[in-house]
Amino acid sequence: MYKTIVIKAGDGGWGGPLTITPTEKCHTVLCVTGGGIEPVAQKIADMTGGVAVDGFKTTLPDDEVMVAVVDCGGTARCGVYPKKKIFTVNLMPVGQSGPLAQFIKPEIYVSAVKEKNISYADESQIAAAQPQVKGSATEKGPKTKEQAKEEIRKANEGKKEGLIVRIGKGVGAVVGKFFQAGRESIDMVIKNVLPFMAFTSTLLGIISVSGLGNVIANTISPLCSTLPGMVGISIVCALPFLSPILGPGAVIAQVVGTLLGSQFALGNIPAQYALPALFAIDAQVGGDFVPVGLSLGEAEPETIEMGVPAVLFSRLITGPIAVLIAFVFSIGMF
Repeated sequence: MYKTIVIKAGDGGWGGPLTITPTEKCHTVLCVTGGGIEPVAQKIADMTGGVAVDGFKTTLPDDEVMVAVVDCGGTARCGVYPKKKIFTVNLMPVGQSGPLAQFIKPEIYVSAVKEKNISYADESQIAAAQPQVKGSATEKGPKTKEQAKEEIRKANEGKKEGLIVRIGKGVGAVVGKFFQAGRESIDMVIKNVLPFMAFTSTLLGIISVSGLGNVIANTISPLCSTLPGMVGISIVCALPFLSPILGPGAVIAQVVGTLLGSQFALGNIPAQYALPALFAIDAQVGGDFVPVGLSLGEAEPETIEMGVPAVLFSRLITGPIAVLIAFVFSIGMF
């Protein structure tokens, strides 16, 4: 028997609460975290009477996904499922972030969720979650935007637009697109670029004051100062059971990249190794996004089941090759 639950945001979280009611067709919890089925996903399945599946091992059509559980640090993955109108539970405290932030809305997304934030719904919550029946067009009340557009379209049927009207519409469409592009660019800078700059500055300050830079210079620097060392780093980062865990939010790449950047600036690592080092520490990037990307490409479930391990294992080959290619292209750059 299926039951309705309520999922609320945890400490420092955003969005929700989500009232979720499973159905005979839609009762699957899709866990896309790279580490098997998370306890939160399993609890959602147990309480609703549904079933939890690992998104890295299997997948299913969107209309059969009741909830998607992710652990995205603010990149594309946290917005992919809200864009598809699928309830999304993020284990990390992330709000409207990433290139798909406009699709992340509190009625379909909640973050920083722990097991304690999941509870059964009472009768009032179940009633509030039921879809409201819209009034017919003959009822009194204000017209909807769609009704008004339809009336205008019918009134203008058969009429030819003049040259001035067509020019005005064309100019308006171009200006509107540029204005929207500018607004989205500014929004992305405020929500993504500036916080990353603040994070980098803070991290560099901690490194300088704590003396962590000296420790890094004595441990990581020798590896990044030789080609075999960088190839070894890329292999470790690309291991199929590590890359989905290291990938979320690109946190590992950001932290290690910042640390290495300070060492390049201080001269502890030769500058000609900067390009291959970049590819060495980025071998895992996107490892957590493989099943989501295939789903966005509308791949068949069987394709995703085979494609995810194929892509992850291919990183063991392409990662070291990318380091070698970058090393060749870095010759003579500095």
